[in-house]
Amino acid sequence: MTSTEVLSMYENIAGLTNQMAAAARLGDFDGLSRLEAQCASEARATATGVPALSGAPRLRKIDLLKQILANDRAIRDVTEPWLNNVPGVTHQ
Repeated sequence: MTSTEVLSMYENIAGLTNQMAAAARLGDFDGLSRLEAQCASEARATATGVPALSGAPRLRKIDLLKQILANDRAIRDVTEPWLNNVPGVTHQ
């Protein structure tokens, strides 16, 4: 996997998590679920190993990871309170 491919993968994941956060804010949980499946599929590539980056590509990857984490927080800010109100669902 080249550095361009690594950054492209993280760009895709960041875009998907941004769409997921928007779907969560709109209460579109079906859309959120579809996007989550796409994101999981894209993220599987990281399990096979991603080469280390240096210089500007590394800084871009860090920026993308920060965006992904911020989107994750935004999604959880919407979904966690909802999950806490679903009967029979225990959330930790």
